[in-house]
Amino acid sequence: MSNKTTKESTSLFTKDNYIWMGIGAVIIALGMFLMSGGKNQDPNVYDYNVVYSFTRVTVAPILILLGFVVEIYAIFKKPKTTA
Repeated sequence: MSNKTTKESTSLFTKDNYIWMGIGAVIIALGMFLMSGGKNQDPNVYDYNVVYSFTRVTVAPILILLGFVVEIYAIFKKPKTTA
């Protein structure tokens, strides 16, 4: 029997993992950008539609959660094995 030693990768993540992490970070940043803002033109007038718009209350949190799901996928994604 021969005692072959194979050099295994010491890196925890591969290039694919980093690409998916970048995609997740961009999605989270987009959600944060959409959630920001909402400044009224006149500070003495309260405009419900500006503060609680559909984009800020619904779309942005969904994008942020989707970004976190992509990040979790990127962390748990196993590298492809070559035979």
